Amino acid sequence: MSDLAFSNAGDLARKIRDKEVSSVELTDHFVDRIERLDGALNAVVVRDFERARQAARQADADLAAGVQPGPLHGVPMTIKESYNIAGLPTTWGLPIFKDNVAASDSQAVVDFKGAGAVFMGKTNVPLSLADFQSYNEIYGTTNNPWDVSRIPGGSSGGSAAALAAGLTALECGSDIGGSIRNPAHFCGVYGHKPTWGIVPPQGHSLPGMLAGPDIAVCGPLARSAEDLALALDVIARPEPLDRPGWKLDLPAPEKRSLADYKVAVWATDERCPVDSEIAERAVKIGDALARLGATVSDTARPAFDAALGHITYLNLLNSIMAAGIPPEAYAEAQAAAAQTNPSDLSEEAVMTRAAVLTHRDWLMSNNAREHLRYAWREFFDEWDILICPQMATPAFEHDHSEMMQRTLKVNNDEQPYFKQLFWSGLITASYVPSTVFPTGPSLTGLPIGLQAVGAEYHDRITIDFTRLLAREIGGFAPPPDYA
Repeated sequence: MSDLAFSNAGDLARKIRDKEVSSVELTDHFVDRIERLDGALNAVVVRDFERARQAARQADADLAAGVQPGPLHGVPMTIKESYNIAGLPTTWGLPIFKDNVAASDSQAVVDFKGAGAVFMGKTNVPLSLADFQSYNEIYGTTNNPWDVSRIPGGSSGGSAAALAAGLTALECGSDIGGSIRNPAHFCGVYGHKPTWGIVPPQGHSLPGMLAGPDIAVCGPLARSAEDLALALDVIARPEPLDRPGWKLDLPAPEKRSLADYKVAVWATDERCPVDSEIAERAVKIGDALARLGATVSDTARPAFDAALGHITYLNLLNSIMAAGIPPEAYAEAQAAAAQTNPSDLSEEAVMTRAAVLTHRDWLMSNNAREHLRYAWREFFDEWDILICPQMATPAFEHDHSEMMQRTLKVNNDEQPYFKQLFWSGLITASYVPSTVFPTGPSLTGLPIGLQAVGAEYHDRITIDFTRLLAREIGGFAPPPDYA
Protein backbone atom coordinates (compact mmCIF):
# COMPACT_ATOMS: atom_id res chain seq x y z
CA MET A 1 0.00 0.00 0.00
CA SER A 2 2.86 2.43 0.66
CA ASP A 3 3.55 2.73 -3.08
CA LEU A 4 -0.04 3.82 -3.70
CA ALA A 5 0.44 7.08 -1.77
CA PHE A 6 2.57 8.45 -4.62
CA SER A 7 0.84 6.75 -7.54
CA ASN A 8 -0.86 8.77 -10.26
CA ALA A 9 -4.56 9.39 -9.68
CA GLY A 10 -5.27 7.90 -13.10
CA ASP A 11 -3.39 4.72 -12.16
CA LEU A 12 -5.28 4.51 -8.87
CA ALA A 13 -8.59 4.77 -10.72
CA ARG A 14 -7.50 1.91 -12.99
CA LYS A 15 -6.52 -0.23 -9.99
CA ILE A 16 -9.95 0.38 -8.46
CA ARG A 17 -11.70 -0.48 -11.73
CA ASP A 18 -9.59 -3.65 -12.02
CA LYS A 19 -10.36 -4.45 -8.35
CA GLU A 20 -6.69 -4.56 -7.41
CA VAL A 21 -7.60 -2.25 -4.52
CA SER A 22 -10.93 -0.94 -3.26
CA SER A 23 -11.85 2.68 -2.81
CA VAL A 24 -12.37 2.01 0.91
CA GLU A 25 -8.87 0.55 1.25
CA LEU A 26 -7.35 3.45 -0.63
CA THR A 27 -9.31 6.07 1.32
CA ASP A 28 -8.32 4.47 4.63
CA HIS A 29 -4.71 4.47 3.46
CA PHE A 30 -4.69 8.20 2.71
CA VAL A 31 -6.63 9.02 5.89
CA ASP A 32 -4.05 7.07 7.90
CA ARG A 33 -1.21 8.99 6.26
CA ILE A 34 -2.92 12.31 7.01
CA GLU A 35 -3.44 11.36 10.64
CA ARG A 36 0.16 10.16 11.03
CA LEU A 37 2.10 12.61 8.89
CA ASP A 38 0.21 15.87 8.61
CA GLY A 39 1.04 17.13 12.09
CA ALA A 40 4.32 18.69 11.00
CA LEU A 41 2.82 20.04 7.78
CA ASN A 42 -0.68 21.23 8.73
CA ALA A 43 -1.81 20.90 5.11
CA VAL A 44 -5.21 19.14 5.35
CA VAL A 45 -6.90 21.56 7.73
CA VAL A 46 -10.55 20.67 7.08
CA ARG A 47 -11.13 16.94 7.48
CA ASP A 48 -14.21 15.05 6.35
CA PHE A 49 -13.10 11.47 6.81
CA GLU A 50 -16.40 9.83 7.73
CA ARG A 51 -18.23 11.16 4.69
CA ALA A 52 -15.21 10.18 2.58
CA ARG A 53 -15.48 6.60 3.83
CA GLN A 54 -19.20 6.60 3.09
CA ALA A 55 -18.53 7.83 -0.45
CA ALA A 56 -15.80 5.20 -0.88
CA ARG A 57 -18.18 2.44 0.23
CA GLN A 58 -20.73 3.69 -2.28
CA ALA A 59 -18.07 3.77 -5.03
CA ASP A 60 -17.19 0.14 -4.34
CA ALA A 61 -20.86 -0.86 -4.27
CA ASP A 62 -21.52 0.93 -7.56
CA LEU A 63 -18.59 -0.83 -9.19
CA ALA A 64 -19.85 -4.20 -7.95
CA ALA A 65 -23.30 -3.39 -9.33
CA GLY A 66 -21.89 -2.70 -12.78
CA VAL A 67 -22.25 1.09 -12.76
CA GLN A 68 -20.06 2.62 -15.46
CA PRO A 69 -17.11 4.17 -13.58
CA GLY A 70 -15.87 7.68 -14.22
CA PRO A 71 -12.20 8.54 -14.83
CA LEU A 72 -11.60 9.14 -11.10
CA HIS A 73 -13.96 6.48 -9.73
CA GLY A 74 -13.26 5.95 -6.03
CA VAL A 75 -10.04 8.01 -5.99
CA PRO A 76 -9.55 10.00 -2.73
CA MET A 77 -8.59 13.65 -3.12
CA THR A 78 -8.55 16.96 -1.29
CA ILE A 79 -9.21 20.49 -2.53
CA LYS A 80 -8.21 24.03 -1.62
CA GLU A 81 -10.16 25.49 1.32
CA SER A 82 -11.55 28.28 -0.87
CA TYR A 83 -13.80 25.84 -2.79
CA ASN A 84 -17.26 25.16 -1.40
CA ILE A 85 -18.10 21.63 -0.30
CA ALA A 86 -21.59 21.34 1.16
CA GLY A 87 -21.45 21.01 4.94
CA LEU A 88 -17.84 22.19 5.29
CA PRO A 89 -16.49 25.65 6.17
CA THR A 90 -15.26 28.02 3.47
CA THR A 91 -13.33 30.88 5.06
CA TRP A 92 -10.44 31.86 2.76
CA GLY A 93 -8.57 32.14 6.06
CA LEU A 94 -10.62 35.17 7.10
CA PRO A 95 -11.69 35.08 10.78
CA ILE A 96 -14.91 36.94 9.94
CA PHE A 97 -15.99 33.87 7.93
CA LYS A 98 -14.88 31.19 10.40
CA ASP A 99 -18.48 30.08 10.88
CA ASN A 100 -19.39 30.15 7.18
CA VAL A 101 -20.54 26.67 6.13
CA ALA A 102 -21.19 26.01 2.45
CA ALA A 103 -24.73 25.00 1.54
CA SER A 104 -23.76 23.48 -1.82
CA ASP A 105 -20.76 22.19 -3.77
CA SER A 106 -18.66 24.38 -6.03
CA GLN A 107 -18.74 23.62 -9.74
CA ALA A 108 -15.30 21.98 -9.59
CA VAL A 109 -16.38 19.73 -6.74
CA VAL A 110 -19.54 18.79 -8.64
CA ASP A 111 -17.41 17.88 -11.66
CA PHE A 112 -14.84 15.91 -9.68
CA LYS A 113 -17.60 14.01 -7.88
CA GLY A 114 -19.24 13.38 -11.23
CA ALA A 115 -15.96 11.79 -12.33
CA GLY A 116 -16.08 9.57 -9.25
CA ALA A 117 -13.67 11.32 -6.88
CA VAL A 118 -14.00 10.94 -3.11
CA PHE A 119 -13.30 14.07 -1.05
CA MET A 120 -11.42 13.67 2.24
CA GLY A 121 -11.27 17.36 3.13
CA LYS A 122 -9.75 20.72 2.27
CA THR A 123 -6.27 22.22 2.36
CA ASN A 124 -4.84 25.40 3.87
CA VAL A 125 -4.61 28.88 2.35
CA PRO A 126 -3.27 32.32 3.31
CA LEU A 127 -5.47 35.13 4.54
CA SER A 128 -7.83 36.04 1.68
CA LEU A 129 -5.67 33.93 -0.67
CA ALA A 130 -3.29 36.91 -0.88
CA ASP A 131 0.21 35.71 -0.03
CA PHE A 132 3.06 33.51 -1.23
CA GLN A 133 2.81 31.81 2.18
CA SER A 134 -0.09 29.82 3.62
CA TYR A 135 -1.02 30.83 7.15
CA ASN A 136 -4.03 32.36 8.86
CA GLU A 137 -5.55 32.74 12.33
CA ILE A 138 -8.14 30.02 11.79
CA TYR A 139 -5.97 27.12 10.64
CA GLY A 140 -2.41 28.15 11.46
CA THR A 141 0.70 27.75 9.31
CA THR A 142 1.37 25.15 6.61
CA ASN A 143 4.95 23.96 6.14
CA ASN A 144 6.94 22.61 3.22
CA PRO A 145 7.45 18.80 3.28
CA TRP A 146 11.01 19.25 1.97
CA ASP A 147 11.91 21.49 4.93
CA VAL A 148 9.28 22.39 7.50
CA SER A 149 11.09 25.63 8.35
CA ARG A 150 10.19 26.85 4.87
CA ILE A 151 7.02 27.88 3.08
CA PRO A 152 5.02 25.57 0.78
CA GLY A 153 3.88 28.54 -1.32
CA GLY A 154 0.52 30.18 -1.58
CA SER A 155 -2.23 30.55 -1.97
CA SER A 156 -2.61 26.85 -2.87
CA GLY A 157 0.11 25.97 -0.37
CA GLY A 158 -1.79 23.28 1.48
CA SER A 159 -2.68 21.70 -1.86
CA ALA A 160 0.94 21.37 -3.00
CA ALA A 161 2.23 20.27 0.41
CA ALA A 162 -0.41 17.53 0.70
CA LEU A 163 0.39 16.23 -2.77
CA ALA A 164 4.14 16.23 -2.25
CA ALA A 165 3.81 14.38 1.07
CA GLY A 166 1.54 11.69 -0.38
CA LEU A 167 -1.50 12.72 1.67
CA THR A 168 -3.84 12.94 -1.32
CA ALA A 169 -4.06 11.63 -4.86
CA LEU A 170 -5.08 14.87 -6.57
CA GLU A 171 -5.71 18.54 -5.83
CA CYS A 172 -7.31 21.62 -7.29
CA GLY A 173 -6.23 25.19 -6.59
CA SER A 174 -6.68 28.69 -7.94
CA ASP A 175 -4.31 31.30 -9.34
CA ILE A 176 -4.27 35.06 -9.77
CA GLY A 177 -0.65 35.79 -8.79
CA GLY A 178 0.96 32.40 -9.23
CA SER A 179 -1.12 30.70 -6.54
CA ILE A 180 -1.10 27.34 -8.33
CA ARG A 181 2.32 27.75 -9.85
CA ASN A 182 4.50 28.96 -6.99
CA PRO A 183 3.38 26.17 -4.59
CA ALA A 184 4.05 23.63 -7.36
CA HIS A 185 7.55 25.09 -7.76
CA PHE A 186 8.25 25.21 -4.02
CA CYS A 187 6.98 21.68 -3.31
CA GLY A 188 8.21 19.87 -6.44
CA VAL A 189 4.83 18.97 -7.95
CA TYR A 190 2.99 19.86 -11.16
CA GLY A 191 0.53 22.74 -11.40
CA HIS A 192 -1.47 24.12 -14.30
CA LYS A 193 -2.79 27.67 -14.63
CA PRO A 194 -5.43 27.32 -17.33
CA THR A 195 -6.33 29.78 -20.02
CA TRP A 196 -8.65 32.28 -18.37
CA GLY A 197 -12.31 31.30 -18.61
CA ILE A 198 -12.06 27.59 -19.44
CA VAL A 199 -12.72 26.35 -15.88
CA PRO A 200 -15.92 27.71 -14.28
CA PRO A 201 -15.16 29.41 -10.94
CA GLN A 202 -18.67 29.18 -9.46
CA GLY A 203 -18.49 28.11 -5.83
CA HIS A 204 -14.84 29.09 -5.44
CA SER A 205 -16.17 31.98 -3.45
CA LEU A 206 -17.28 33.62 -0.25
CA PRO A 207 -20.94 34.50 0.48
CA GLY A 208 -22.35 36.89 -2.10
CA MET A 209 -19.71 36.21 -4.74
CA LEU A 210 -20.99 34.66 -7.97
CA ALA A 211 -19.06 36.12 -10.91
CA GLY A 212 -15.47 35.02 -11.34
CA PRO A 213 -12.97 37.92 -11.23
CA ASP A 214 -10.84 38.98 -14.16
CA ILE A 215 -7.48 37.11 -14.53
CA ALA A 216 -8.22 34.65 -11.69
CA VAL A 217 -8.47 30.97 -12.68
CA CYS A 218 -9.16 27.58 -11.13
CA GLY A 219 -6.90 24.67 -12.05
CA PRO A 220 -5.36 21.36 -10.99
CA LEU A 221 -2.22 20.36 -9.10
CA ALA A 222 -0.88 16.82 -9.35
CA ARG A 223 2.20 14.64 -9.16
CA SER A 224 2.32 14.06 -12.91
CA ALA A 225 1.46 15.74 -16.18
CA GLU A 226 -0.86 12.83 -16.94
CA ASP A 227 -2.94 13.66 -13.87
CA LEU A 228 -3.05 17.35 -14.81
CA ALA A 229 -4.47 16.38 -18.20
CA LEU A 230 -7.02 14.04 -16.62
CA ALA A 231 -8.15 16.63 -14.07
CA LEU A 232 -8.38 19.42 -16.64
CA ASP A 233 -10.60 17.25 -18.82
CA VAL A 234 -12.90 16.81 -15.81
CA ILE A 235 -13.29 20.50 -14.90
CA ALA A 236 -12.79 22.43 -18.17
CA ARG A 237 -16.08 23.50 -19.75
CA PRO A 238 -18.01 26.69 -20.55
CA GLU A 239 -19.47 28.53 -17.60
CA PRO A 240 -23.10 27.65 -16.78
CA LEU A 241 -24.63 30.74 -18.41
CA ASP A 242 -22.61 30.20 -21.60
CA ARG A 243 -23.34 26.51 -22.14
CA PRO A 244 -26.44 26.92 -24.33
CA GLY A 245 -24.34 28.62 -27.00
CA TRP A 246 -20.66 27.88 -26.40
CA LYS A 247 -18.58 24.76 -26.78
CA LEU A 248 -15.05 24.35 -25.44
CA ASP A 249 -12.75 22.59 -27.90
CA LEU A 250 -9.14 22.77 -26.69
CA PRO A 251 -6.59 21.78 -29.36
CA ALA A 252 -5.15 18.32 -28.77
CA PRO A 253 -1.38 17.86 -28.67
CA GLU A 254 -0.12 16.60 -32.01
CA LYS A 255 3.63 16.44 -31.46
CA ARG A 256 4.92 13.03 -30.42
CA SER A 257 8.54 13.98 -29.74
CA LEU A 258 10.36 16.83 -28.04
CA ALA A 259 12.36 17.15 -31.23
CA ASP A 260 9.21 18.50 -32.90
CA TYR A 261 8.96 21.50 -30.57
CA LYS A 262 10.18 25.04 -31.01
CA VAL A 263 11.06 26.31 -27.53
CA ALA A 264 12.13 29.75 -26.31
CA VAL A 265 13.97 30.00 -22.98
CA TRP A 266 13.67 33.19 -20.90
CA ALA A 267 16.00 32.24 -18.03
CA THR A 268 16.10 35.54 -16.12
CA ASP A 269 15.44 39.24 -16.62
CA GLU A 270 17.10 42.41 -15.35
CA ARG A 271 13.67 43.66 -14.22
CA CYS A 272 13.31 40.67 -11.90
CA PRO A 273 16.56 38.69 -11.63
CA VAL A 274 16.23 35.14 -10.39
CA ASP A 275 18.60 33.03 -8.34
CA SER A 276 21.54 32.01 -10.53
CA GLU A 277 20.77 28.33 -9.92
CA ILE A 278 17.22 28.75 -11.22
CA ALA A 279 18.43 30.62 -14.30
CA GLU A 280 21.05 27.93 -14.90
CA ARG A 281 18.38 25.24 -14.58
CA ALA A 282 16.31 26.90 -17.30
CA VAL A 283 19.38 27.08 -19.55
CA LYS A 284 20.16 23.42 -18.91
CA ILE A 285 16.61 22.43 -19.84
CA GLY A 286 17.04 24.35 -23.08
CA ASP A 287 20.36 22.63 -23.73
CA ALA A 288 18.79 19.23 -23.11
CA LEU A 289 15.97 20.02 -25.53
CA ALA A 290 18.45 21.13 -28.19
CA ARG A 291 20.40 17.87 -27.81
CA LEU A 292 17.14 16.00 -28.33
CA GLY A 293 16.56 17.82 -31.61
CA ALA A 294 14.20 20.62 -30.56
CA THR A 295 14.61 24.11 -31.99
CA VAL A 296 15.67 26.27 -29.03
CA SER A 297 16.31 30.01 -28.66
CA ASP A 298 17.47 31.96 -25.63
CA THR A 299 16.65 35.31 -27.23
CA ALA A 300 13.15 34.91 -28.70
CA ARG A 301 10.61 37.00 -26.78
CA PRO A 302 7.08 38.28 -27.24
CA ALA A 303 7.12 41.75 -28.82
CA PHE A 304 6.17 43.85 -25.80
CA ASP A 305 8.00 45.76 -23.10
CA ALA A 306 8.08 43.44 -20.10
CA ALA A 307 8.14 46.31 -17.62
CA LEU A 308 4.94 47.77 -19.03
CA GLY A 309 3.47 44.26 -19.21
CA HIS A 310 4.17 43.89 -15.51
CA ILE A 311 2.57 47.23 -14.72
CA THR A 312 -0.51 46.24 -16.74
CA TYR A 313 -0.75 43.07 -14.68
CA LEU A 314 -0.40 44.97 -11.37
CA ASN A 315 -3.17 47.37 -12.41
CA LEU A 316 -5.48 44.49 -13.32
CA LEU A 317 -4.61 42.60 -10.14
CA ASN A 318 -5.10 45.53 -7.84
CA SER A 319 -8.38 46.54 -9.42
CA ILE A 320 -9.60 43.19 -8.06
CA MET A 321 -7.88 43.54 -4.70
CA ALA A 322 -9.13 47.12 -4.28
CA ALA A 323 -12.72 45.94 -4.60
CA GLY A 324 -12.34 44.55 -1.10
CA ILE A 325 -11.18 47.82 0.50
CA PRO A 326 -13.69 48.90 3.18
CA PRO A 327 -15.34 52.28 2.45
CA GLU A 328 -13.78 53.81 5.56
CA ALA A 329 -10.30 52.97 4.24
CA TYR A 330 -10.87 54.26 0.72
CA ALA A 331 -10.13 57.92 1.49
CA GLU A 332 -6.86 56.93 3.09
CA ALA A 333 -5.96 54.88 0.00
CA GLN A 334 -6.80 57.87 -2.22
CA ALA A 335 -4.53 60.14 -0.20
CA ALA A 336 -1.64 57.69 -0.37
CA ALA A 337 -2.09 57.24 -4.13
CA ALA A 338 -2.12 61.00 -4.71
CA GLN A 339 1.33 61.28 -3.15
CA THR A 340 2.96 58.88 -5.64
CA ASN A 341 4.72 60.11 -8.74
CA PRO A 342 2.86 58.92 -11.89
CA SER A 343 6.23 58.22 -13.54
CA ASP A 344 7.28 55.93 -10.66
CA LEU A 345 6.78 52.38 -11.98
CA SER A 346 8.00 50.60 -8.86
CA GLU A 347 5.77 47.79 -7.58
CA GLU A 348 4.95 49.70 -4.39
CA ALA A 349 3.97 52.90 -6.22
CA VAL A 350 1.88 51.10 -8.80
CA MET A 351 0.11 49.00 -6.17
CA THR A 352 -0.63 52.13 -4.12
CA ARG A 353 -2.17 53.91 -7.11
CA ALA A 354 -4.03 50.79 -8.17
CA ALA A 355 -5.83 50.71 -4.83
CA VAL A 356 -8.06 53.49 -6.14
CA LEU A 357 -8.41 52.49 -9.79
CA THR A 358 -11.54 53.81 -11.48
CA HIS A 359 -13.47 51.85 -14.07
CA ARG A 360 -11.90 54.12 -16.71
CA ASP A 361 -8.47 53.08 -15.41
CA TRP A 362 -9.45 49.44 -15.67
CA LEU A 363 -10.66 49.91 -19.23
CA MET A 364 -7.32 51.46 -20.17
CA SER A 365 -5.47 48.56 -18.54
CA ASN A 366 -7.75 46.12 -20.30
CA ASN A 367 -6.88 47.74 -23.62
CA ALA A 368 -3.18 47.46 -22.77
CA ARG A 369 -3.80 43.80 -21.98
CA GLU A 370 -5.31 43.26 -25.43
CA HIS A 371 -2.04 44.48 -26.95
CA LEU A 372 -0.22 41.92 -24.80
CA ARG A 373 -2.56 39.15 -25.93
CA TYR A 374 -1.91 39.90 -29.60
CA ALA A 375 1.83 40.00 -28.96
CA TRP A 376 1.68 36.59 -27.31
CA ARG A 377 -0.40 35.24 -30.20
CA GLU A 378 2.16 36.45 -32.74
CA PHE A 379 4.95 34.94 -30.65
CA PHE A 380 3.22 31.56 -30.45
CA ASP A 381 2.56 31.59 -34.17
CA GLU A 382 6.29 30.88 -34.41
CA TRP A 383 7.12 29.20 -31.09
CA ASP A 384 5.35 26.35 -29.33
CA ILE A 385 6.54 26.78 -25.75
CA LEU A 386 8.22 29.44 -23.63
CA ILE A 387 10.18 28.18 -20.61
CA CYS A 388 10.74 30.69 -17.82
CA PRO A 389 11.05 30.83 -14.01
CA GLN A 390 8.07 30.96 -11.70
CA MET A 391 9.77 32.52 -8.68
CA ALA A 392 13.21 33.98 -8.07
CA THR A 393 14.26 31.46 -5.40
CA PRO A 394 13.45 28.02 -4.07
CA ALA A 395 11.23 27.85 -0.99
CA PHE A 396 12.25 30.46 1.58
CA GLU A 397 11.86 30.52 5.35
CA HIS A 398 8.59 31.59 6.93
CA ASP A 399 8.23 35.35 7.28
CA HIS A 400 5.11 36.65 9.01
CA SER A 401 6.27 40.25 9.27
CA GLU A 402 4.27 43.16 7.83
CA MET A 403 3.68 42.18 4.23
CA MET A 404 4.73 45.36 2.44
CA GLN A 405 7.99 45.48 4.43
CA ARG A 406 9.12 41.98 3.50
CA THR A 407 12.07 41.38 1.22
CA LEU A 408 13.61 38.33 -0.43
CA LYS A 409 17.33 37.80 -0.92
CA VAL A 410 18.19 36.88 -4.50
CA ASN A 411 21.86 36.37 -5.38
CA ASN A 412 22.70 38.29 -2.16
CA ASP A 413 20.58 41.27 -3.22
CA GLU A 414 17.40 42.24 -1.40
CA GLN A 415 14.32 42.37 -3.62
CA PRO A 416 10.88 43.69 -2.63
CA TYR A 417 8.61 40.79 -1.69
CA PHE A 418 6.01 41.48 -4.34
CA LYS A 419 8.53 41.81 -7.13
CA GLN A 420 8.02 38.04 -7.23
CA LEU A 421 4.74 38.67 -9.06
CA PHE A 422 6.73 39.52 -12.20
CA TRP A 423 7.13 36.03 -13.66
CA SER A 424 3.60 34.85 -12.95
CA GLY A 425 1.98 38.17 -13.82
CA LEU A 426 3.25 38.43 -17.40
CA ILE A 427 1.42 35.18 -18.09
CA THR A 428 -1.64 35.84 -15.93
CA ALA A 429 -2.51 39.25 -17.37
CA SER A 430 -2.59 37.89 -20.92
CA TYR A 431 -4.79 34.84 -20.20
CA VAL A 432 -2.23 32.36 -21.60
CA PRO A 433 -1.84 28.92 -19.97
CA SER A 434 1.20 27.82 -17.99
CA THR A 435 2.23 24.43 -16.63
CA VAL A 436 4.79 24.37 -13.82
CA PHE A 437 6.92 21.23 -13.87
CA PRO A 438 9.60 19.94 -11.46
CA THR A 439 13.20 19.92 -12.67
CA GLY A 440 14.91 18.32 -9.67
CA PRO A 441 16.44 19.70 -6.47
CA SER A 442 18.61 22.73 -5.87
CA LEU A 443 22.06 22.39 -4.32
CA THR A 444 20.37 22.71 -0.92
CA GLY A 445 17.89 19.94 -1.75
CA LEU A 446 14.85 22.13 -2.37
CA PRO A 447 12.70 21.67 -5.50
CA ILE A 448 13.04 23.91 -8.54
CA GLY A 449 10.08 24.22 -10.88
CA LEU A 450 9.83 26.13 -14.16
CA GLN A 451 6.93 27.35 -16.27
CA ALA A 452 6.04 25.93 -19.68
CA VAL A 453 3.90 28.64 -21.25
CA GLY A 454 1.82 28.25 -24.40
CA ALA A 455 -0.72 30.04 -26.57
CA GLU A 456 -4.24 30.74 -25.32
CA TYR A 457 -6.31 27.54 -25.23
CA HIS A 458 -3.21 25.39 -25.84
CA ASP A 459 -3.54 23.99 -22.31
CA ARG A 460 -3.33 20.37 -23.37
CA ILE A 461 -0.20 21.19 -25.35
CA THR A 462 1.74 22.78 -22.47
CA ILE A 463 0.75 19.87 -20.22
CA ASP A 464 1.76 17.27 -22.80
CA PHE A 465 5.09 19.02 -23.37
CA THR A 466 5.89 18.55 -19.68
CA ARG A 467 4.81 14.90 -19.92
CA LEU A 468 7.32 14.30 -22.71
CA LEU A 469 9.98 16.28 -20.85
CA ALA A 470 9.57 14.16 -17.71
CA ARG A 471 10.68 11.13 -19.72
CA GLU A 472 14.02 12.84 -20.25
CA ILE A 473 14.69 14.77 -17.04
CA GLY A 474 12.46 12.95 -14.54
CA GLY A 475 9.33 14.22 -12.86
CA PHE A 476 8.01 14.26 -9.31
CA ALA A 477 10.13 12.77 -6.53
CA PRO A 478 8.75 12.41 -2.99
CA PRO A 479 10.38 14.30 -0.10
CA PRO A 480 12.63 11.88 1.83
CA ASP A 481 10.77 12.25 5.15
CA TYR A 482 7.48 11.22 3.54
CA ALA A 483 8.54 8.52 1.08
